[in-house]
Amino acid sequence: MLIDSILKTSPRRRPQALLNHYAVWKYVVLVLTLVVMAFSALPTWFGEDAAIQISSKAGLSLNAQEIAQTLAQHHIRLKRLDADAQQTQVILADEQQQTAAKVLLARFARDPEQLTLALTPAAPSWLLDFGFSPIKLGLDLRGGVQFLLDVDITPVYQAQAAALADAMRDFALKQGIRSIQIQPGHDEQLHLSLPDSAKAAVRQFVNSRYPLWQVTADGRQLLLRLAPQEKTNLQNLTVQQNLQIMRSRIAALGITEALVQRQGENRIRIELPGVQDPATAKQVIGATATLAFYEVTQAAAGNTQLINDRRGMPISVARLPVVTGTHIVDARAGIGEMGQAEVNITLDAEGGRLMTAFSKNHVGKAMATAFSEYGRGADGKLTQRNEIISVATIQSVLPERFRITGVGSPQQAQQLALLLRAGSMTAPVTIVEERTIGPSLGAENIHNGFAALALGLGMTLLFMALWYRRLGWVANIALLANMVLLFGLLALIPGAVLTLPGIAGLVLTVGMAVDTNVLIFERIRDKLQEGRSFAHAIDRGFDSAFSTIFDANFTTMITAVVLYAIGNGPVQGFALTLGLGLITSMFTGIFASRAIINLAYGRNFSREVRV
Repeated sequence: MLIDSILKTSPRRRPQALLNHYAVWKYVVLVLTLVVMAFSALPTWFGEDAAIQISSKAGLSLNAQEIAQTLAQHHIRLKRLDADAQQTQVILADEQQQTAAKVLLARFARDPEQLTLALTPAAPSWLLDFGFSPIKLGLDLRGGVQFLLDVDITPVYQAQAAALADAMRDFALKQGIRSIQIQPGHDEQLHLSLPDSAKAAVRQFVNSRYPLWQVTADGRQLLLRLAPQEKTNLQNLTVQQNLQIMRSRIAALGITEALVQRQGENRIRIELPGVQDPATAKQVIGATATLAFYEVTQAAAGNTQLINDRRGMPISVARLPVVTGTHIVDARAGIGEMGQAEVNITLDAEGGRLMTAFSKNHVGKAMATAFSEYGRGADGKLTQRNEIISVATIQSVLPERFRITGVGSPQQAQQLALLLRAGSMTAPVTIVEERTIGPSLGAENIHNGFAALALGLGMTLLFMALWYRRLGWVANIALLANMVLLFGLLALIPGAVLTLPGIAGLVLTVGMAVDTNVLIFERIRDKLQEGRSFAHAIDRGFDSAFSTIFDANFTTMITAVVLYAIGNGPVQGFALTLGLGLITSMFTGIFASRAIINLAYGRNFSREVRV
């Protein structure tokens, strides 16, 4: 009994547990992460080759062997040819010969616009087959062109006012109000002159049918204006719609890795990396062309307007179009039976319904196709130019697919089809700024940026090795692993683009990453000075430094997120690398360096745990 009581009151000892020890699965996660990120970063090391993409629609009269022979005859070095059913990719050995090769091959193409300049990864095919690709470079590193567009919202307000004016005329006609006069005011305003007895009915009509319009008395007139909130909503919606249309137009040009984003209230910034001849891109981006189909009417009829044709003769058409360009979902240029250029139009379901209903009731009558575009005159003011390009008699009911003629030369037909296929602008845009950065300047930026990164990294590695000695090499390995992880993430994340400010973020990340190890190693020194063993100093040093490291990185991450959310272009490039660098430095500084120290120093120490 005495022995039992002694055993019950004496402390029990658990089996000794290793100090500074990780489970096997943690090492597996670490190794797998490093291997995947290393493979992801590897294509960037190989770089990219200059290439020319030839779409199957180009109608190139040369086969693969003839392409190689033609380039060789003009002393253009060919690296390889990749061909499939959709396109042929000509990869060149010298980037300086890219433009000359495109001009040469364009002579043998039926549609030269289907030849585009491109850059293709130079990494081995087995690496690319795993889905890895090089880091996408921004405009300042690759070179290219940048446009700043101004979106004019005024025509949108005027269109809203014109629609309300037409509705008011129809309402007055139905109510028998014959002495009503409607005068457009500034932008979104309408001035109504009408008898006092009709004002109450007009107010009720506007309030019930058009509640977003405010009605106020202006002397003997009524003043109608858009509510401020509705003006803001229209502005935001218009800019967003133009953004989407602009992305579609750039995609139709075959330009990859373009950046299209809103800047300020009514401006759009476009960056086209790799584009050195901005003429074609400028024509398509800045164009505001669209089509509309009108019923041809008598000049004396009501609700009509006069639009000149290409000979300057006025054509009387209905004020409201049958179908506008917003209903066009596809447009293809072609050659008609008489050898004239034409554009084959495909409408969406709503546009097809409207066109079918109109043509069914107007067989044998004329329909006009109007071409509309905006431009700025010599005085800088925005003006709209409308022109009737064709007047045709409706021979039968028109479905959602039909064709229009009288569009000019085949090149003009091709350009018009591209604009219609990409979408018509909901508001006119004007290019207010254009910047071109040559590829040589981009290469110089890359060289200088990465030279600064290499210098900073080398000096940091030297300092850590000399100052912390046996722990310094651990910090250096963790720092190199951090760079591998960071480059791997930049290549792996969709939409991530490396810019010159992004390289500045990489240099800053070197300091942030080593700062984590500095905090840990200084805590270890403090614990050693307190008389603890090396193993216990390592254990307590990592534990006590974690909260400080986490707080510092978390607050900096908040700043990076805010910069990325509200910034644009260079600011976002810096914020992206800074934010990713914080994540990778936490991972390598705490997890990876602890794993290395555990393997190198900590496995032969143990501690007793009492309960």
